[in-house]
Amino acid sequence: MDSKPFTEPGARPPAPVKIVIAGGFGVGKTTAVSSISEIKPLTTEAAITSVAASVDSTGHVPAKTTTTVALDFGCITIDDEVKLYLFGTPGQDRFGFMWQDLVHGALGALVIVDTRRMDDCYPAVDYFENAGLPFVVAVNMFDGALGHDLEDIRWALAVSEDVPLITFDARQKLSVRDALLAVLHNTFKKARAQAGAGTSLH
Repeated sequence: MDSKPFTEPGARPPAPVKIVIAGGFGVGKTTAVSSISEIKPLTTEAAITSVAASVDSTGHVPAKTTTTVALDFGCITIDDEVKLYLFGTPGQDRFGFMWQDLVHGALGALVIVDTRRMDDCYPAVDYFENAGLPFVVAVNMFDGALGHDLEDIRWALAVSEDVPLITFDARQKLSVRDALLAVLHNTFKKARAQAGAGTSLH
């Protein structure tokens, strides 16, 4: 996927598609947006104070010195028809009040999971399940290896079989691209299923 500006005279610009990237503190949301965005990403990073460190679980990410306090934003042109606008959520529960505004208008979501801290991703999974927004669960390969079997992770998260569960590396552009394409495919699949169900009722 080579991003390029849409400059062909008289051509219709790509359709904007909003995707939310969510997950717990330090799972790789900002890294994923920064890896794939074709523009300089907008981030709202603030230094982690000693007070914040006592609230947020930093044990598995001791090198992390900043945290997202509002949102991350970036975009990537998939092809001549689709351009993704990426909105990364803050990971801490105390910023949860912002989620409703960030999710408004989104067609799908990518929930990033750190298997060392599974509990941190439950709020995101629950939120999208309750909101009825199609989502994909992506296990971030921090050490280049999968510490748990995917089916064990699915069981631990209690997500149904119709929720795609994948692995990816938030540091690698092509890996992030594949994860976002999985979100698109899942969204379109759910939309077709709902359209089919609606048609069958008539």
